[in-house]
Amino acid sequence: MRIAPKIELDAVAQRELAALARRGRIEARVQQRAKVVLLAAQGLQNKDIAVEVDLDRRQVALWRQRFLEGGVEALMHDAPRPGRTPSVTAEVESSIVDKTLHDKPIAATHWSTRTLAAQLGVGPTTIRRVWKRNGLKPHRQSSFKLSRDPRFEDKLLDVVGLYLNPPERALVLSCDEKSQIQALNRTQPGLPMKKGRAGTVTHDYKRHGTTTLFAALNTLDGTVITLCQPQHRHAEWLQFLRLIQRKTPKHLQLHLIVDNYGTHTHPDVQAWLARHPRFVMHFTPTSASWLNMVERFFRDISENRIRRDSFTSVPELELAIDLYVEHHNANPKPFIWTASASDILAKVTRAKAALARSKR
Repeated sequence: MRIAPKIELDAVAQRELAALARRGRIEARVQQRAKVVLLAAQGLQNKDIAVEVDLDRRQVALWRQRFLEGGVEALMHDAPRPGRTPSVTAEVESSIVDKTLHDKPIAATHWSTRTLAAQLGVGPTTIRRVWKRNGLKPHRQSSFKLSRDPRFEDKLLDVVGLYLNPPERALVLSCDEKSQIQALNRTQPGLPMKKGRAGTVTHDYKRHGTTTLFAALNTLDGTVITLCQPQHRHAEWLQFLRLIQRKTPKHLQLHLIVDNYGTHTHPDVQAWLARHPRFVMHFTPTSASWLNMVERFFRDISENRIRRDSFTSVPELELAIDLYVEHHNANPKPFIWTASASDILAKVTRAKAALARSKR
């Protein structure tokens, strides 16, 4: 007959086990294990303990041994289990990943779970699980644009420097135009949202003209100066500059961040700027509109106010824009720029290197 290992408890272990055995919020199985050890310390045999705590004798012997090896902490968790044998071998997973990354189907630009499953003779669920484990999403595609501006680094340092370390006694205004905003009117009224169904709109519409939104975002407090104009020429840009002149404190220098659109460098504009030296222009690199913070405001007004609405005329559209800007300026929240110029340059360098490798 096998003799159960003897258990001797010190005062600390005795108190901990007693607390586990009676504590209401402890899992029932942990309480049961603590009782096993306490009864074993009293000298009871495994068969008697099994009857007392309603366990099999082999389970009692197991937890006695676990306590001797790991103490009270060993009673708190189950031992790790090996789990079932994986249904997908390493070779099969490797072939799925390799096929996804380096091959394409004959009649499509990318694999789906079903087309790749049919190609390799496995189930679509297997493909889905392998893709998830390896972070593969063939159905998704991201866009990018690398600037070829020869002065990219200089312009980047200039603009990011204004965001992160704005000059004293000056305002930094991120300026741009959102051109050709259409006053679209749906041909039929949409159905309202209800439980279990999204709101609906007709796919067709009538055009009632366009407007161009000029905006200057104050990077310090988030307020916006706007002007809607029917056209997008240097004359309209000059009108907007005069509006900025009137709406900003006269004693502050103005640093305007703009893109490389031709209206910003027109001779008439240059002549006007020469007569108003408190305006200092800073140009973003070509193909780098993401560097202009006002684009974030354009995104918000498009998503929140314009895209899902209907307008029967341009004045109605412009009124909606003005009301949105008024509401925004009543409680403005500035956008916080956090990326340093060095981080952006490092990311651009990696992108160029990856693009060069893909062309080989």
